[in-house]
Amino acid sequence: MTKRFGRRSRFALIIAAALVAPSAWAQQSEPAPKPGKPINAGDVLSGELTSMKGSKRTKRQQTYQITSQPRRLPPPNGLCNLETGPETFQLVTTSDAQAAQLKNFIGKEISVKVDEVACAQDAGQMSEAVITKWSVVTKH
Repeated sequence: MTKRFGRRSRFALIIAAALVAPSAWAQQSEPAPKPGKPINAGDVLSGELTSMKGSKRTKRQQTYQITSQPRRLPPPNGLCNLETGPETFQLVTTSDAQAAQLKNFIGKEISVKVDEVACAQDAGQMSEAVITKWSVVTKH
């Protein structure tokens, strides 16, 4: 009986090692995430535009957001305390004309020329970064 128990326990140990080993290899082989490419004033940011309703304090103001690939911001903002840089960018509208222009692109891909961008810092901001000055880039 001792011999049979020894073989079973060795077999169980081999099976357990085989099941655990692939996950250990996968963890070791995954490369660390690389920071996104930089975005500076004058660069174009592309991604899907979404719209979110503002709070009651902001009189139901529409908030627009672009979801894109991770991007690094210029110093001193850098990666916005994220490993790869922000992926969501809030578009700040300064006029009704800008808001009306964005309504046509909700749920679609959009490209904007970025003139000013910074990391989100206010509690009410739902994006990781905020673009305060921008213009829509149209395809010709």
